[in-house]
Amino acid sequence: MNAMQKFSLEGKVALVTGGSRGLGRAMAEALGDAGAAVAVTARTLAPAEAAANELRGLGIRAYGVQLEVSDVEDVERAVEQVSTEFGEIDVLLNNAGIGVAGRAFETPDEAWHEVFSVNVDGVWYCSRAVGRRMAQRGGGTIVNVGSMSAEIVNQPRWQASYLSSKAAVHQLTKALAAEWAPHGIRVNAMAPGYFLTEMSPVDQPEFKQWCVDPAAMKRYGLPPELGPVAIFLASEASSFMTGSVVKVDGGFTLF
Repeated sequence: MNAMQKFSLEGKVALVTGGSRGLGRAMAEALGDAGAAVAVTARTLAPAEAAANELRGLGIRAYGVQLEVSDVEDVERAVEQVSTEFGEIDVLLNNAGIGVAGRAFETPDEAWHEVFSVNVDGVWYCSRAVGRRMAQRGGGTIVNVGSMSAEIVNQPRWQASYLSSKAAVHQLTKALAAEWAPHGIRVNAMAPGYFLTEMSPVDQPEFKQWCVDPAAMKRYGLPPELGPVAIFLASEASSFMTGSVVKVDGGFTLF
């Protein structure tokens, strides 16, 4: 196998949570471009199926599935459904996540718990459900979407719950990488910076001084730029990596 062949995902099945739009949709397409069959999830079935239809239109074998990642029983059901109806999962991309902005004194407990239930519990539930099956089959790869916000404080919005949840994702990545290495399971994470999505309108003038100017590259990222990183971490191209957190932030955290 030459160097470029190690990036191939031919014959692999990937599950991308929150894969119907934004960064998840871009990464799902990238994994499909690399040869993987891709199952995409959303909280409701319609957007998941719509994304799967779009991917099939690009020549990618795709499958849409409803999944609420914060519901452990729903996770077990969805993983079983994908594994039996679409194929055993070789690559898990834990992308589903939410954020709540607001000052800590004014953040309701319900909002705090909701962020952690999706961003942390969701990664835990999905990793455990898929990881068990991977271990039985001799291995697999798990890629978690963390954030540069795991180690900085975003401005101008206060987001204590989001920042803390992403720090937890990074540490969970390392913990599972260490524990599951003997099972042939590699667990890594990416830490994106500011990317232009529906949820993150960083192209608006009012965000420039906070989201663009501090970055070494003086720009925000575009969703397709994250896809190749997902391919790298999901494939044999990163075969000697586990427990790593790869920053993709345009040099934002250099200063």
